[in-house]
Amino acid sequence: MKTYETAQIRNVVLMGHGGAGKTTLAEAMAFAAGVITRMGKVADGNTISDFDKEEAKRQFSIGTSVIPLEYEGVKINVLDTPGYFDFVGEVEEAVSVADAAVIVVNGKDGVQVGTQKAWDLCEKYNLPRIIFVSNMDDDNASFRQVVEDLQNLYGSHIAPFQIPIRENEKLVGFVNVVKMEGRRFKGLNYEPCGIPDYIKDNLETARGALVEAVAESSEEYMERYFAGEEFTYDEISQALRQHVEDGGIVPVMLGASTEALGASMLLRDICKYLPDPGKRKIQGKVAGTEVAFDADYDDSKSMTAKVWKTLVDPFIGKYSLIKVCSGVLRADSTIYNVNKENEEKLSRLYILRGKEPIEVKELRAGDIGAVSKLSNVSTGDSLATKATPVLFDPPEVSTPYTYVAYAAKNKGEEDKIATALARLTDEDLTLKTVTDSENRQSLLYGIGDQQIEVAVSKLQSRYKVEVETMKPKFAFRETIRGKVRVQGKHKKQSGGHGQYGDVTIEFEPSGDMDKPYVFEEKIVGGVVPKNFFPAVEKGIQECVQKGPLAGYPVVGLKATLVFGSYHPVDSNEMAFKTAAILAFKKAFAEPDAKPVLLEPICNLKVVAPDKFTGDIMGDLNKNRGRVLGMHPDHKGNTIVEADIPASELYGYSTTLRSMTGGMGTFSYEFVRYEQAPADIQEKEIAARKSEEE
Repeated sequence: MKTYETAQIRNVVLMGHGGAGKTTLAEAMAFAAGVITRMGKVADGNTISDFDKEEAKRQFSIGTSVIPLEYEGVKINVLDTPGYFDFVGEVEEAVSVADAAVIVVNGKDGVQVGTQKAWDLCEKYNLPRIIFVSNMDDDNASFRQVVEDLQNLYGSHIAPFQIPIRENEKLVGFVNVVKMEGRRFKGLNYEPCGIPDYIKDNLETARGALVEAVAESSEEYMERYFAGEEFTYDEISQALRQHVEDGGIVPVMLGASTEALGASMLLRDICKYLPDPGKRKIQGKVAGTEVAFDADYDDSKSMTAKVWKTLVDPFIGKYSLIKVCSGVLRADSTIYNVNKENEEKLSRLYILRGKEPIEVKELRAGDIGAVSKLSNVSTGDSLATKATPVLFDPPEVSTPYTYVAYAAKNKGEEDKIATALARLTDEDLTLKTVTDSENRQSLLYGIGDQQIEVAVSKLQSRYKVEVETMKPKFAFRETIRGKVRVQGKHKKQSGGHGQYGDVTIEFEPSGDMDKPYVFEEKIVGGVVPKNFFPAVEKGIQECVQKGPLAGYPVVGLKATLVFGSYHPVDSNEMAFKTAAILAFKKAFAEPDAKPVLLEPICNLKVVAPDKFTGDIMGDLNKNRGRVLGMHPDHKGNTIVEADIPASELYGYSTTLRSMTGGMGTFSYEFVRYEQAPADIQEKEIAARKSEEE
């Protein structure tokens, strides 16, 4: 592939609900651009995008893939992203390097949650966008309904560029609403045709929406619109070029991706209306300073780039996908990793088309490519020259809150599993592993259950190691609610020097749950010599690590040494430490001490559309949550805040998704420990006992 100037590059991310037809559209675009001679099918597992074994098996996208196309002198880097919410990290990475978006809506299923999430991401990153209504060859598809729903959600920004022409219940063409001319599909392109009478009402509505969108683009046009003046084709065309690019107008197009109908028109409009990288801004900072560096995809500046995604494949190796932010990156360059502070010589430079690496000599500012065999490069790293070390912000990805415990199925594979998981977490920033030493368990975090299931499947298919997942154990604590005074006496005679230690200790709540214990002494008259006080405290310190109820750490305990006795010959530090341990165990066995288990409590924030608030609050109350308050976010959502036991959050991702149709999100953080209800305590103590047995 030849080198393209910045002005001839378009970086376009395909987004939308799962199953809307993004991958099929990417395939149709590749076919229309002449990259392939025959279209693959998602169901057959032979598309350019879905090259991973898991994607072929499950028949949906799991990772973002890049498909560079050449069309009428323009290079279009198509970023095909997953639609299922568990893989949102892949979408967030792609959006961070895209300059525009195509939101794909299934004409039969209409506007869905994924459509709205895609729109929100475009708003966040200020991306101009085109909406492509796919599946228009289906009898039940309704372009008019999709446009109406979009207008209800997003107002007069929505401008239908086409409306479908059907004959004998088949999609045969469309009317170009901008030019008010009919088009009949002929192969990948079209030929002029008349406008059928039966669509003239729909056409009038669509034309009205388009003209209104144009009128909204300037005050002058708005005045003329209200005065009933007509706009000329040139005025409409100029307004569209200007305001599609700045996001003020959102074109709606149509097609049937399985037959590549509409793909050529989409490619043409991407080239015509969507911006090249040079029209976007990007700023970094010179490392170690607050000095801003305006890269702005200017190829006359020093070379800078950012790594936005990592691909690790046992067969094709590791590739770091990059976007050049300024300057020109050449295949023989020496690059400086600003984050890791090391220099490396590039051997080769690639563009990836799906899994196929295509070698290139250079990439100019704004282009997307890949480098391989760099020893220490991660997603989010900034690459530059040592003379101009510029740091860019890494991609912002969602925080994973869903987790499971996992363990090796086969003994001795722990190291292999750790290595394989490290590779998976390199690839996917929303996957995370945590070692919970307190509960002696390994945890795998993700956005949702499906993502975790895919990761486990990849371990087996890709790295030949197996893990089993289970419900995690939760970090309880132990304490006492009452005050007791107990004696601990250790006396041992075995010829020669014996051992003698005798302490009386008062145990009570300290009131400070952040500290395991507070130790004091109130000894009068030297009944226990001062040099044995540290040994007594050491005994307490050892005991609080593993409480007597269920083996959890003890917190909020106050121990006061009030009395005791010693032997001038047989007393030593070990004897007094042992006496303190005996006193501790005795105290927890006393009914008056009221020993209890404490469970971790989290502060939960749920954001969901207002209409789901009642269901969310009902579910929280049912699961021992205490609603603290709720307030609007002024975007049609309510934020519900509640305190809830950590154990009740297991599986909450699935619960919330089913309650809100995928529109709700949540986050939480640990805040404190609280006494667990009696039935929970009994279950936990019984479970720990059976484990030990």
